[in-house]
Amino acid sequence: MVLFFGSNHYGWKILTGNLSSANFMNLFHLSDPHAIIQILLAGFIVGMDVLVGGLIILGFYSLIGGRAFCSWICPMNIITDLALWLRKKLNINEVQFNTPIKRNMRYWIMFLGFLLSLISGIAAFEFVSPVSMLHRGLIFGMGFGWAAIFVVFLFDLFVLKNGWCGHICPIGAFYSLVGKYHWIKVQHTVENCTNCMECFKVCPEPQVLKIIGKESGSIKNAECTNCGRCIEACHDNALKFITKEKIIRR
Repeated sequence: MVLFFGSNHYGWKILTGNLSSANFMNLFHLSDPHAIIQILLAGFIVGMDVLVGGLIILGFYSLIGGRAFCSWICPMNIITDLALWLRKKLNINEVQFNTPIKRNMRYWIMFLGFLLSLISGIAAFEFVSPVSMLHRGLIFGMGFGWAAIFVVFLFDLFVLKNGWCGHICPIGAFYSLVGKYHWIKVQHTVENCTNCMECFKVCPEPQVLKIIGKESGSIKNAECTNCGRCIEACHDNALKFITKEKIIRR
């Protein structure tokens, strides 16, 4: 965010543009593959440099990062983490209303965005994306996009814990699918685990931790965001990051 902000306000040439399409040191483009798919389905043509930039990002998250975009890059963490912090301060820790929203809803929203892009001739989710609104707002100045961002904040605070990232956002669904076989994973050593369950308390996707206290191995569920919160919370040295090469050797 600092690099993007500096490029717009101070003329830095390290990382210019935004999360949808950026240029790194005037050497090559970096593009959002999720947005590129919507643009292509809408009937538009993208330049070769943009397409290659999308393949670079796609390759990185497919082979290395998995769903790390959600935990390390996406600016919506500023909003959702604030909502989560307030939930804890106000003791709002459970679902406040009976809601039919399941975690697989984000996949349906992703495919709906692709379908609407094909039918409408516009990049459907990009047109209404709070992620894009927040990123552009932080770099270039906030417009009326603050309203959509505030709705996400209220939803995460009062309706559903980790509601946007864990149940709604199609970008997270997209990277869960493309990063299913990524190399960097969280490794669990059952011999060290004392079943304190501190990892479950901090994990934004606790369903991925089903092996905790049961067996050793890596967290294979692609919905893991590789945020490292479980590693930080674990005082038993039972969790750590590991590469695919080490997993294969074992």
